[in-house]
Amino acid sequence: MLIKNRESCYLFDTFTAFIITYYIDQKIYFMRTVIMLFASNIFMTFAWYYHLQQKGWPLWKAITLSWLIAFFEYCLMVPANRYGFANGFSGYQLKMTQEVITLVVFCLFAMFVLKEPLQFRYLISFAFLLGAVYFMFKK
Repeated sequence: MLIKNRESCYLFDTFTAFIITYYIDQKIYFMRTVIMLFASNIFMTFAWYYHLQQKGWPLWKAITLSWLIAFFEYCLMVPANRYGFANGFSGYQLKMTQEVITLVVFCLFAMFVLKEPLQFRYLISFAFLLGAVYFMFKK
């Protein structure tokens, strides 16, 4: 496209800058939501499963520690969902994204903390869930 005068050039540059800024802002909101969901799921996984290794703990101690850890999970999960929903995620998309993140975090936790092997059938199951995410976000 040939731009013939300065006014057209200025309008073209302004419009381009607006589009690029909007695109970057959308990506930032997306990444903020995903990063906060990852962080909250790390807390959640520790709250739900760390006590399994502590066989000598009384139940009240496991529950108390889990609730204390879960507080920090909520401090990240609630704003992540609010940012995501306010910036274009549907409720379904937020939930599906959160579930996949939960599985990624849990797989790492199970392998490195609980010392459980990752089996092939778990990977196949995970691939089906990723397919569900693909269809959830497909327009």
